[in-house]
Amino acid sequence: MKPWYADGLRFECERCSACCRHEPGYVFLSAQDIRSLMEGLSLDFRSLLRNYCRVVDLGSHAVLSLRETKRYDCILWGEGGCTVYGHRPVQCRTYPFWAQVVDSAEDWNLEAASCPGIGKGRTRPRSEIESRLAERRASPPLMIERGVGLEDLDEDTLLGR
Repeated sequence: MKPWYADGLRFECERCSACCRHEPGYVFLSAQDIRSLMEGLSLDFRSLLRNYCRVVDLGSHAVLSLRETKRYDCILWGEGGCTVYGHRPVQCRTYPFWAQVVDSAEDWNLEAASCPGIGKGRTRPRSEIESRLAERRASPPLMIERGVGLEDLDEDTLLGR
């Protein structure tokens, strides 16, 4: 059975930064994201965690996320946009082609209310959409035990070394 988006979906990022600013949210980080951010920011593991990350308790487990400013901007957002664009997390790189957004035409249209790039620009083919979905599945957020703080995380264990 073909997905509803089999003929592709129109999307072009408008660089409005709406997905990066002004509202609370989470950017859940994978091991790949941590390694990439360490490189992009020229930071060691401890410095990255201390300055850019937080632990988010989701009830049954906790995950590592980027911090936000007091104004709910992503900690990596600057006047010109993302300060680590080439090293941004997979969650950011794959937006809006997330499972919960492309699950149905209704979900896609609901997301369009907060993203002006949805429905504009070139048509992204099914292969690109599914590639982004696969990229997100292949790089899941790091789950950590509840109650574990940033200072308790071990680089080798967390990054699978």
